[in-house]
Amino acid sequence: MTTQIATNVHWHHGQIDRTTRSRILQQTGATLWFTGLSGSGKSTIAVALEACLADMGKLCYRLDGDNIRLGINRNLGFSAADRAENIRRVGEVSKLFVDAGLIVLSSFISPYSADRELVRQLHIDAGFPFLEIFVDCELAEAERRDPKGLYKKARAGEIKNFTGIDDPYEAPTRPEIHLRSDHLTLQQEVDVILAHMKSAGLLGALQQSA
Repeated sequence: MTTQIATNVHWHHGQIDRTTRSRILQQTGATLWFTGLSGSGKSTIAVALEACLADMGKLCYRLDGDNIRLGINRNLGFSAADRAENIRRVGEVSKLFVDAGLIVLSSFISPYSADRELVRQLHIDAGFPFLEIFVDCELAEAERRDPKGLYKKARAGEIKNFTGIDDPYEAPTRPEIHLRSDHLTLQQEVDVILAHMKSAGLLGALQQSA
């Protein structure tokens, strides 16, 4: 956990809380955290799920690794320390979106279990729903897909600290959802997630008080 440096700061509560925002939106905010190797299908699944949720009238926002590194995390590289800070910041941003009542689809390799556990704990401490989705794919298949040509560059030594090649990936041991993306179709993967969200009470409209 990153140490709080500034000591003279306090969380400021307004008059509108998460319950009110969720009632306005008629949905329950939650973070769906997609983790897996590069090329495993995280972003593809998140994009398809986002479209499906939108068709259902659900307000969601997708946080993607490359997009975040082009903005809020543009000053971070791929060392273990920078990866940890990258995930911590995304975890905090995800939590803010959930507090606003949105369904957040966060797609990040997030290779280290300690970093993913930190994000989970952020949500648990706040009382926010958090689903870890392990997009499992054999390295050989992810490398065969290689949509960005990154594995080829890593094998050639042009990219250092590349997950799965010269940097480890610590697979989740107890994810809420485990998808074998090298065995399932995209629609099957989306259906599995939607079914889990439904069973977790994340898709039904909020009940209006009498």
